[in-house]
This record gives sequence, C-alpha cells and structure tokens, in this order.
Amino acid sequence: MTTTPYLSSQQISKARVLVVGDAMLDRYWYGAVERISPEAPVPVVRVTRTEERIGAAANVAYNIVTLGAQASLLTVVGEDEASHLLESLVAQTGITPYFGRDSRLKTTVKLRVIGRQQQLIRLDFENTPENEVLASQSATFEKLYPVHDAVLFSDYGKGGLAHIVLMIDQARAAGKVVLVDPKGSDYTRYKNATVITPNRAELEQVIGVWQGDADLEIKAHNLRHALNLQALLLTRSEAGMTLFDDQGQLHVPALAREVFDVTGAGDTVIATLAAMAATGMSLRDAVPIANRAGGIVVGKFGTATVNCTELFGAL
Repeated sequence: MTTTPYLSSQQISKARVLVVGDAMLDRYWYGAVERISPEAPVPVVRVTRTEERIGAAANVAYNIVTLGAQASLLTVVGEDEASHLLESLVAQTGITPYFGRDSRLKTTVKLRVIGRQQQLIRLDFENTPENEVLASQSATFEKLYPVHDAVLFSDYGKGGLAHIVLMIDQARAAGKVVLVDPKGSDYTRYKNATVITPNRAELEQVIGVWQGDADLEIKAHNLRHALNLQALLLTRSEAGMTLFDDQGQLHVPALAREVFDVTGAGDTVIATLAAMAATGMSLRDAVPIANRAGGIVVGKFGTATVNCTELFGAL
C-alpha cells in the first residue's frame, strides 16, 4: 500500500512556478429579475452588485500561491482599464506579474450577468495579440525560467502562446519540469513537455473516441510517444484521473464527496501538480495530491482555491 507524501509549508514555500499563458478578467454583475422587457422577450436585470476576479492563467497562478508556493505570471494584455485592474488584482494575491502590453489589444474580459441565482448571459471582450508583443514576452521568458523550478503553460487559445514550442524546448533543456494545460486539436505545439493535462473532451479531439480503458491506454501512450512526453494526465471528472507514463498507467479514483461546482477545478489540479513537482516530487506521487485538491475545490461554490492545511490536514 502506498502512502501520500507529506510536505511541510516550509518545503512548499520554496517551490517556484512560472505560469505562462492567457490571463483574463472575470466580471460578475448580480441583480434582481422582476419583469420581462417590453422591447424583447428577455429578462430585465436590475444590477445590485458587481464583482471582479482574476481568471484563466491568473487563476492558475492564484491556486499556486494559495497553496503557499511562489508564482510568477507572464502574460500579454492590452493597455486598457481592464488590464490595469487585472494587474492590480493579481499583485494583491502575492503573484509576481509580468505583463506584456499592446494598445491594439483588448484585455480578455468575460462579463457574466447573474439573476435568480443563475447565469443569464455571458459577454466576451477580446482580440488576438500582435506578434511584436509576443516576441517581447519570449525575451522576458528567457530571463524568468532559469530562476523557477517548474514552468506551467496555461493555454486558453487566446493567442498568448504563439512561441510555446521554443519556450518548452528552452525550459526542458535547462532541466525544468514543464506542464501544459492544452487547448485545441493540435498538440504538436506541446512536443517535448514533461506532462500535459487534458480532460476527456479535450483528449477526444486529438485521439478520437476510445472503446474502453484498454483502447484508451494504447491511444494515450501512442500520443505520449509521438509528442515525446514524460507523462499524460487525463482528468476524468467523476471518474478521477489517470496518469500514463513509462511505468504504464496510474489511476486515482475521484474523492467521494458532494460536488457543488466544477468551475476552475482543472486550474486547481494542474496548479497543485506544478507546485508539488516544483518541490522535486515525482509526478506519480504528485497526482494523488492534485486529485485530492480537485476534490476539495469542487465542494466549494464558484472558482475556488485550496490551501496547504486543507490539502494535507487530513493526511
């Protein structure tokens, strides 16, 4: 029987993770819905409260610092009100921000209107970064990755990782653990990473639908070898998660608990995996801990995080 390794808060506090990817500002407008508009058959929301939160790659970095590790965030944003608010919110969490800016870029904002305890509509504000800004991001990356223990690429498909192929090669050549939360159907850009962490729907886009676990294992290992990955971690929601590596596969069942909200659970899983790997822990030891973190966070409402006491307190 294997036991889950325990890390002290002092050990975790020395771990340094560089998060690179698409950061967003999440806006929430809450209000009362008391009537239908006379202009169209839609509800009228009388806004009573607003809230701003950091999202996407910024939320991944927030999960890392909540665990007690150190996180830097390298991202590309606009020169607009949303970008400065996002940077301020990021800095308040203890994350060290490195923001590339371009006045031609709109900082990605997701505005959710909430009424009667449900989301009525989501409005997205975004465009794609210019190559000049992405090039300057690469130069900053070259200065940052040598002083971090692990590099985590959080890909939300917004264009902020145009140079990820070169970045992965540089970090791996320096012996860094490289983790990728993938997006889209072209995984060749993640070649040579240490581990990628797709969910079921994301992996199906790449390897197709599998017929049972045996077929999944064959296809997952074929993809891993084609991309020269040390491991592939498939997150399977209520079915737990499975790590495919040179030793075969390691399946960890989901924790038996009531699920309130799966929002941001994937961010928590890869953030925990990165923080543990940055301490020198093996992926096989880190996966059950990341699974536990994901199980804790889905028991909370909204995009949530997990701290060191919650994670290790019951172990």
